[in-house]
Amino acid sequence: MMATDTAPVSAAFRKKVLKVIVFSLLLDLISFTFILPLYPKLLEFYRDHEKSQAGFLRTGPPTILSRILTGLNAYKNSFAKPINDRYDIVLLGGALGSLFSFLQAIASPIIGTLSDKYGRRTALLWSMAGNVLSVALWVAATDFRTFLASRVVGGLSEGNVQLAMAIATDISDEKQRGATMALVGVCFSIAFTFGPALGAYLTTITTVAANPFATAAAFSLFLIVTETIYLYVALPETLPTVAKTANGTANGTANGHTKAEKDTPKVRTNSHTLLNATHFVFILFFSGMEFSLPFMTYDLFQYGSKETGKLLGFIGLVASLLQGSVVRRMHPLRVVQTGVISCLAAFVLLGRVTTEKGLYAAAALLAVTSATVVTGLNSLSSFEANAGERGNKLGNHRSFGQFGRALGPILFCSLYWWAGREAAYAYGAAGIVAAAGLVFGGLKVPPGTEKVRKTKTK
Repeated sequence: MMATDTAPVSAAFRKKVLKVIVFSLLLDLISFTFILPLYPKLLEFYRDHEKSQAGFLRTGPPTILSRILTGLNAYKNSFAKPINDRYDIVLLGGALGSLFSFLQAIASPIIGTLSDKYGRRTALLWSMAGNVLSVALWVAATDFRTFLASRVVGGLSEGNVQLAMAIATDISDEKQRGATMALVGVCFSIAFTFGPALGAYLTTITTVAANPFATAAAFSLFLIVTETIYLYVALPETLPTVAKTANGTANGTANGHTKAEKDTPKVRTNSHTLLNATHFVFILFFSGMEFSLPFMTYDLFQYGSKETGKLLGFIGLVASLLQGSVVRRMHPLRVVQTGVISCLAAFVLLGRVTTEKGLYAAAALLAVTSATVVTGLNSLSSFEANAGERGNKLGNHRSFGQFGRALGPILFCSLYWWAGREAAYAYGAAGIVAAAGLVFGGLKVPPGTEKVRKTKTK
């Protein structure tokens, strides 16, 4: 039987922290999603900007972007395909997505371990400092080199989501855990509802001639700075040992803690190895499809930033409604199973879609997937971690997902270009079948959590 992991916090403290988590994540994720529908046009801008400069790929020292594009063309030629500028943007977008996620995969376990040692609040504030620098570089990015630097800094410093999950776990017992994690998912969905559309709209407002994306970047910076100040003022420490040390108390009543948590070793129901492997396999294929979606709509329906923003907003709206009403009442394992089935159906449909109605039907299935799988896997992972290792375990779990996200975009975009849309989504569907095998054949319901459906979040 698994040891009971009772949340050592009062209802008032839990409510206070949940409010801070939700508001700060909304600011952070809305800012983060600004850039998603902008990638095709943003990368075209930097490519065309450098082409207009004397000596681009002709004379003078080669730039970072020119080296990357030359390498991508060599990569395409290795498959004996004709050079096509449109696919330069597809592959370049996939490469940047892979780079950001690879850096996240490296940084996530480190950030998680530091939060276990020094506290969630300290780790989160340092992460925010890196985020501020990252977005400030985007504001100033009149050339590709500066934009690339902003993505590198952001990849190494972004720890908000995993630390929010660790905090949510600190203040929740096992029957509250799924509903609390669903709140984190709701923040994602709301951000995807409004962030991409707002980012696309802000690109229509030109404030800096040398950087047509400066308005979107500046508003993103405003949100990140506001979030940082808010966290500094409002977020208390939730890691019990750090909170007690900071307040000089030995009885565990500081910051709403009602008793000292006994870090009893758990009897694992689902090994972290299995959970991490499931996360990796699912994200490997899902992220490739997710990242290729703006390029597919650009290719099939000539979608620009505005139309892509509307599509992503639709996905976010449906996902947020599901998480706020259905997902938070389901057991995390059932949540994961539902999402994987929906994802498989979406892959099959996207490989054959020819109309915008079909596209939005697939988007509805993707909304179900977005609302379920990662949220459920994070909850299951948190069930298997003791209080003193939550940051590390959740960081490792996120790292496996980010390694999948690092490989997925470049592999899927390459396959999309090399073999065509139909083949790419067929292979993607086969990969989701493999993920379903792990979910239905390996994962189990942790004892003592079956009645999550009846639990209400306080």
